[in-house]
Amino acid sequence: MNKLIIQIPCFNEAQSLPRTLADLPRQVPGFDRVEWLVIDDGSTDGTAEVARAGGADHVVRFDRNRGLAKAFMAGLDRCLALGADVIVNTDGDNQYCAADIPRLVEPLLAGRASVVIGARPVGGRRHSPPIKRWLHRLGSWVVRRLSQTDVPDAPSGFRAISRDAAMQMNVFDNYTYTLETIIQAGQKHLGVAWVPVRVNEPLRPSRLIRSVPDYVRRSLVAIVRSLVVYKSFRFFFGLGLALFLAGAAAGLWAWLRWRAAPSAPPLGALLAAGLLLLVGVQAMLAAFLADLLSVNRRLLEELQYRLRRRDHAS
Repeated sequence: MNKLIIQIPCFNEAQSLPRTLADLPRQVPGFDRVEWLVIDDGSTDGTAEVARAGGADHVVRFDRNRGLAKAFMAGLDRCLALGADVIVNTDGDNQYCAADIPRLVEPLLAGRASVVIGARPVGGRRHSPPIKRWLHRLGSWVVRRLSQTDVPDAPSGFRAISRDAAMQMNVFDNYTYTLETIIQAGQKHLGVAWVPVRVNEPLRPSRLIRSVPDYVRRSLVAIVRSLVVYKSFRFFFGLGLALFLAGAAAGLWAWLRWRAAPSAPPLGALLAAGLLLLVGVQAMLAAFLADLLSVNRRLLEELQYRLRRRDHAS
């Protein structure tokens, strides 16, 4: 049986969830069965009860809020255990148009991709502040570079994932899963595609973004962390080389100043040059250590993948 499970991570979505569930399809071309799974991330407003009343086939409930990334991964794990062949992830605030789910899964059914991202209209929601739209574009550009994909809307949570790709997913960031999972898919040479999708009018402000400064900080941390984790050698060696060259330039300038005025050596510049050279060399050495650790991480991920295939054999 070809089964599709639509999962919805939720945190205090009792008001918007009925609308979201009402729009979800029970039949999608290419699948014999369509089921709904709601992940209640420690809600205090009765989200789990609303989900059951709204027709959700399965509900996973945390006793406390663990964050969107944990809820997403818990949903994938349960979907695999339930025998899903394809998993569609959407939001509980009804942001994404559920009528586009057949379009979203079509590249998977055709065998053209293992992960499909639903790309919202350029700029996302028109209600978003300019700084958020700018960071949206920056994050998508970084993800395209790191993953070697052409996804224009990396922060989109509307996505379809094949069973095999879901078994290979890991999320280390506690804030969100969107950027990291695309980078992982690209690094693992999984087929990543995107399709244009529509969005609904917002029912409420985003709870993931508490404020613009908080969004900026978290987005930058996520981008830098992705660079460190998935391009560790390039990141540390590039950083070390830049510091080393800056130290060499500062040292050359200090030496020239010293030759011009031997009685007044530029001690500050010499000290700065020495520190930059030292830190630069250490960062370049750290690049080799980070590269060895990344090899170990890939081996552990391969082992985890094999264990998941054994545990979720269908």
